[in-house]
Amino acid sequence: MKRFAQVALLVLSGVGLLRAALFSEAYLRYVKEGMRPLLIASGVLLILLGAAEAWSARRPVERPAEDGDGHGHDHSGVPRVAWLLFLPALSLLFYAPPALGSYTASREAPKAVAVVAEDGFDPLPATSPLPITLTDFTQRVQQDEGRAIEGRTVRMTGFVTPADGGGGWYLTRIMLSCCAADAQSVKVRVYGVRAPKADTWVTVTGTWHAQGALGTSSAAVALDGRTVAEVERPVNGYTDALPLGS
Repeated sequence: MKRFAQVALLVLSGVGLLRAALFSEAYLRYVKEGMRPLLIASGVLLILLGAAEAWSARRPVERPAEDGDGHGHDHSGVPRVAWLLFLPALSLLFYAPPALGSYTASREAPKAVAVVAEDGFDPLPATSPLPITLTDFTQRVQQDEGRAIEGRTVRMTGFVTPADGGGGWYLTRIMLSCCAADAQSVKVRVYGVRAPKADTWVTVTGTWHAQGALGTSSAAVALDGRTVAEVERPVNGYTDALPLGS
């Protein structure tokens, strides 16, 4: 790989990182939101390294003579396979990978929901329908002995994942601990309303699907849906949080 190509690779990679992390939300398809400053710093560093490499390339390079013939040969370089590094650099500039969705969620077990302390549940607001995350709904259904969720109409947002057997479909959120490689999902089964196509982001309203003993681990993490409406994918799509602006 020629020196000018090395400079171009560094600069393209840096510009691609800045485009994804500074001028768009595309970085959220790779890593969690908290890593944005590190990506920006990395992009700036790569551009500076490219500039330094370009500056040093302006200086003449003395090539030592070999075999006493007085003619030097530059044997430094990188294998031709290094040209393939341009592919990820260009992809940062021109191509955003599809977001993780139902394909990923259907091939892994749901994330284990943390146990809440006995005095850890606050009273639910009187709002109806009640906005709630999938994790909070799961905890209320399986751990809240006060059964505060019983009879309440709730509203949750996620994407559609088909379910195998037993009817219904899954409302799903995917969460990142660090990056896309460690993604985990949380799911709520939805009955009674027709599912849009897989990976469609929707907001569902409904009530707890009465199966098992509410407030215990036997309770079904499921919803009897009343309405389902397609929505735009929220900016914080890789968290199990209420959509921004809710």
